[in-house]
Amino acid sequence: MGLGEHVIEGTIPTGGLRLDRALADASGLSRERVKALMDAGRVELGGKVTGQASLKPAEGMRFAIRVPEAAPAAAAAQDIPLNVVFEDAHLIVVDKPAGLVVHPAAGNLDGTLVNALLHHCRGQLSGIGGVARPGIVHRIDKDTSGLLVVAKTDAAHEGLARQFADHSIHRIYQAVTTGVPVPAAGTVRGAIGRSERDRKKMALVADGRGKHAVTHYRTIELLQGAALVECQLETGRTHQVRVHLASIGHALVGDPVYGRTSPQHRPLLARLGFRRQALHAAELGFIHPASGDSVRFTSTTPVDLRTLIVELGGRGG
Repeated sequence: MGLGEHVIEGTIPTGGLRLDRALADASGLSRERVKALMDAGRVELGGKVTGQASLKPAEGMRFAIRVPEAAPAAAAAQDIPLNVVFEDAHLIVVDKPAGLVVHPAAGNLDGTLVNALLHHCRGQLSGIGGVARPGIVHRIDKDTSGLLVVAKTDAAHEGLARQFADHSIHRIYQAVTTGVPVPAAGTVRGAIGRSERDRKKMALVADGRGKHAVTHYRTIELLQGAALVECQLETGRTHQVRVHLASIGHALVGDPVYGRTSPQHRPLLARLGFRRQALHAAELGFIHPASGDSVRFTSTTPVDLRTLIVELGGRGG
């Protein structure tokens, strides 16, 4: 065995499957990771190196996979407090505060959720694609609060990504809209893509040019010149709730991109120091990629949003 690597050994659990699938099931690695290791000559079957992913080995054949030590992530680990809702060896669910960027990018190279996770999960990340980094399978905007699931392992990353791709993830958002939607409940359908007039914004675009998007909404409570609305996402596109609600004439209160603060609300937002879109990822559910169990998590409405709702005449939770 070479330096900086470990070996996964065992026997093929079920005959008749493709080798990459059988090894993924037996090792906990993703199929893509197994294929990459096969291409690198790091997989042995019956004592011989093989790179044939489509081979269908017999049950009980011995295998060995030499997995190199995960390369360090480019981002730096930073000791940033996290509100951890759930954590195990495979994934972590966090309740992100408004103001925290999810992923390093131009203008936000550090101080992000990824930097915080690299510190919190140090020594626990088995490597996503060979790199010791958290597996970001979905994001919420910097100024949106709420629940986010992140993979720790390659296999968990692949399993969660598949659920997001087939739209089987359960996601509920709380939103405070400007004005009251009519009808009180409904479905907004419309492809979302980059705005032709402002490339920093998303917009409803013609079918075929953007990504199919569906948002189901229902009004929970009438407020002063506003409404508390629950949105269930059938898809998960960039700025989906913000774009869809704005498209029916009810942009989120405090949204600086897709709405305008009404004169009725401007003094209140200034007094409260409320400087973000009124949006919170309140519920998140999925099939755990390792155990197969159905799991669901909820997040309490954060103080700033709850205060806003109360000041607008609502119950606030």
